[in-house]
Amino acid sequence: MTTVIVAIAVAFALAAVAGWLLTRRSGGVREISADTAAGADADTADLGLSPTGPTVVHFSAPWCGPCDRVRRVVDQVCDDMGAVAHVEIDIDANPAAARRFSVLSLPTTLIFDADGRQRYRASGVPKAIDLRSALQPLLA
Repeated sequence: MTTVIVAIAVAFALAAVAGWLLTRRSGGVREISADTAAGADADTADLGLSPTGPTVVHFSAPWCGPCDRVRRVVDQVCDDMGAVAHVEIDIDANPAAARRFSVLSLPTTLIFDADGRQRYRASGVPKAIDLRSALQPLLA
């Protein structure tokens, strides 16, 4: 009996560690270099990017639960920062845009500068402080 309980506890511990390893980068905002950006040469005309400041592009779908959390975080950051635009793209309605920017999972968030270059990318739900940190240099 004790052996079974110990085996179950070890299995739960291993599952917790595996889950943490698989999701530790989720939501992290990482900088994209211009030469390695997915879709670096992609046409951004149909995305509705702001010509006067940075734009946060959030890929989502109606059936995606975490996409609602991303929407709330991005809306809050954009409202606080003022000059930042927010565009949400439904991948069911616009799968071509998702393919152009190599969106393989939802939610995915991209940050473009005023010149239409992709500068940052996040998969999962980003933290508001990470979005602000990425957007601040683009506002200067």
